[in-house]
Amino acid sequence: MSTPRPTPARPSYRLAEGDVLDGPGFRALFTEDGTFNDMPNALTFRGDQIPYALSGFAGVFPDVHRELLGVHAAGDVVAVELRIQGTHLGAFPTPIGDIPPTGNRIDVPTADLWYLRDGKIERFNCYNAANVLLAQTGATPDFASAIEAARTTATGAPQSGH
Repeated sequence: MSTPRPTPARPSYRLAEGDVLDGPGFRALFTEDGTFNDMPNALTFRGDQIPYALSGFAGVFPDVHRELLGVHAAGDVVAVELRIQGTHLGAFPTPIGDIPPTGNRIDVPTADLWYLRDGKIERFNCYNAANVLLAQTGATPDFASAIEAARTTATGAPQSGH
């Protein structure tokens, strides 16, 4: 097991808290060409776009808190196990429209990988359990539509009565 050591990871989480939300301070922890990658949603924020990753999430969960369970460094790689917590108080954007605020609490298991260069974050990959987040906000999967779409794709025609 690796020994925790000082990294930009710990202070960055404080800068991303809902009661602090310091986008410019968070950005300053990254290299000039650094990236923040929201892996479950296939979104990449580069350079000066990085603070938008924080403000967008905080707009939906304004009391966002990240409970750090473990921070481990191995060379220039930092692995962080955490839980993202908050209350769904803002509109949650989706490709087909916004999910209105529900007031539901979220507690989402997450793993972050930080790749450092010269003591700054070059690449941040966030792997959160998006299915857990959606379920906790009340957005459950529409399996019937998924099955119908798969059948249509496989046969070239809509199926009925299945």
